[in-house]
Amino acid sequence: MKTVWMQCKAEVLRILRNPYYVFWSLMMPILFYILFTKVINIQVPDRALWQAHYLMSMTVYSVMGSAIMTLGIRQVQERNQGWSRFMHITPLSTSVYFFAKMFGQTLIHVFSIIVIFITGAIINDVRLPLDEWILSGLWIIIGSLPFLALGTLVGTMKRIDTATGISNVLFMILAISGGMWMPFNVLPKIVQDIGKWLPGYNFGNGAWEIVRGNSPEWMNVFVLAGYLFLFMLLSSYVRSRQEKAV
Repeated sequence: MKTVWMQCKAEVLRILRNPYYVFWSLMMPILFYILFTKVINIQVPDRALWQAHYLMSMTVYSVMGSAIMTLGIRQVQERNQGWSRFMHITPLSTSVYFFAKMFGQTLIHVFSIIVIFITGAIINDVRLPLDEWILSGLWIIIGSLPFLALGTLVGTMKRIDTATGISNVLFMILAISGGMWMPFNVLPKIVQDIGKWLPGYNFGNGAWEIVRGNSPEWMNVFVLAGYLFLFMLLSSYVRSRQEKAV
């Protein structure tokens, strides 16, 4: 148990020391939140609801980006630097190694959620019932699982520049089509029709429903579960092929 904890601790420290995570997954969502709720005067009928809605959007945006890019690109870097091969010759099992990575990344997500939630409460005086804060945080943690699986799939790529480019493109597509930067209902109809079947929108919509006093839609749950299964299956398949090729 001590070995697992030490590995988890090491993963968390490595992420926090990564300027890529600090800037893109923490500072950028906060800057976007301030920009679209304080600087740009967006005309909305219920400003308090908009501020809570966009707070959830930026929190989802942060966690989604961290899961896809920080986790995936770091795995490619470790493999290219020989770190993964070195771990294979240590007493640490592969399952513990990957568990530590997932658990460490999840702890980082909890940290990001707390920081961004506090930012919303301070900057815009966002006030939600305690159960909505807790439920929305739990939804974001659980809903991040498909994106962690997608991050591990990105991590199977051989080149760092390829992984960086593809993860950025995937992240941007999911963020834009999911309505993270602007209300989903103002997007072109074709983007809405496609976005409703992508994990980005279903991830965000669950949190948006919670701050409206509702529960996430079952469609959101089923779509995210389906993508989790798909990404896990693809990641396992690619990794098994790579291990056989070695």
